[in-house]
Amino acid sequence: VQLVESGGGSVQAGGSLRLSCVGSGFSFSRYCMAWFRQDSPNEREAVASIDSAFNTYYSNSLMGRFTISRDNVKNRLYLQLNSLQTEDTAVYYCAQGSRGQGIRGQGTQVTVS
Repeated sequence: VQLVESGGGSVQAGGSLRLSCVGSGFSFSRYCMAWFRQDSPNEREAVASIDSAFNTYYSNSLMGRFTISRDNVKNRLYLQLNSLQTEDTAVYYCAQGSRGQGIRGQGTQVTVS
């Protein structure tokens, strides 16, 4: 059972990235999945979640810049990051559950300069 993120990198302010997370070893489509981010030493911050019915939820602080989606055929979770700002710099990771109460991946670094 694991989650593996990819797609992070370095980008200039105003740019975009698309993060991907692939799940294996569990019934991906049955789970609410979420993206979190953490910029040490700050606390983990919930970014967005999407449930099994494709309902989406976002942090109010994102101001509509990010979009979460999923492909249950490919067992993939996505996060489209647009209009990136320096304060978006963090490790982004995906997790099972709207509160990340299940397994989580190792994370992918997003650096905005």
